[in-house]
Amino acid sequence: MAGPSLRPHVHWAQRHRELYLRVELSDVQNPDITIADNVLHFKAQGHGAKGDNIYEFQIEFLEPVEPKPVCRVTQRQLNITVQKKESNWWERLTKQEKRPLFLAPDFDRWLDESDAEMELKEKEEEKINKMKIESRVPKDPFKHLKKGYLIMYNLVQFLGFSWIFVNMTVRLFILGKDSFYDTFHTTGDMMYFCQTLALMEIMNSLIGLVRSPLRTTVVQIFGRNFVLFVVLGSLEEMQSKPVVFFMFYFWSIIELFRYPYYMLSCIGIEWKPLTWLRYTAWIPLYPLGGLAEAVCIVQSIPIFSETGKFSLGLPNPLNVTIQFSFLLQIYLVALSLGVYINFCHLYKQRKQHLGPKKRKMK
Repeated sequence: MAGPSLRPHVHWAQRHRELYLRVELSDVQNPDITIADNVLHFKAQGHGAKGDNIYEFQIEFLEPVEPKPVCRVTQRQLNITVQKKESNWWERLTKQEKRPLFLAPDFDRWLDESDAEMELKEKEEEKINKMKIESRVPKDPFKHLKKGYLIMYNLVQFLGFSWIFVNMTVRLFILGKDSFYDTFHTTGDMMYFCQTLALMEIMNSLIGLVRSPLRTTVVQIFGRNFVLFVVLGSLEEMQSKPVVFFMFYFWSIIELFRYPYYMLSCIGIEWKPLTWLRYTAWIPLYPLGGLAEAVCIVQSIPIFSETGKFSLGLPNPLNVTIQFSFLLQIYLVALSLGVYINFCHLYKQRKQHLGPKKRKMK
């Protein structure tokens, strides 16, 4: 014959609308908790006062309750929340007057009726105050229009950079190293389009449409557009350099993760693998992209010196010419500073999104 069933220690407390049961079992496995005919049935494998065994108990409630308990299992215990059908105060938990031996008050959560009423009143006042505050905040009539614009902007940019990346990748597999020399001629127009459209990001940050810091946005977009439009756009000799391939490739890979992440964020969706890639892929790619920009500028300096393009000649009697190649050397220092500023910003963002969450002290 089977021996008597083992019962765990159960502690209880109540509020006007809820009952709280704390079952003293650790490492609980396969808990079976149901409510039928106003009786709670509990059965679970766990470690209790009698070691690692199967524990079970039944409680017939004093008054009607909802038949769907909420269970939360932790490493040390199991918590059950039961909703009362009517909001009132019970004189005891069970229908039987004599308290079961395994049942005891939960003094960590225990309140008498007056304290519970005060707590309930405070919660209701807090809810009313919150509703009043929300009603005072003016609703943005253009909210959906702004969201639609941001979704479309990020989608178009994602498609543009995807086209660049796929085009370059396919040509690399087909032509090998020969694809390095005609990158600008095959993808330059699309890169012009994407980087011109990226100027909208400065406007978005300026008018508060997005929360991106204006300084880092300007640094990144200005840096790319300076190399693209001023250096590559004005020197045909630079357009066939292999460095253009690597620079475009690093730019496009970064944006393949950034724009889809922002697009999903607009509709309240977070896909964890994409979030990880968004805040991790930049660690090698961003410095490599900055390095490719610097190499491109260094290679263009002798060409600008030889042609005198964009150089500024001052009128006599000074008879001095400010070489554009000299300004490019100064820009290299600014480029290093810009990479450092954006690197620090991205690292801070990564800690916010992927760093360990601080636990609240109870």
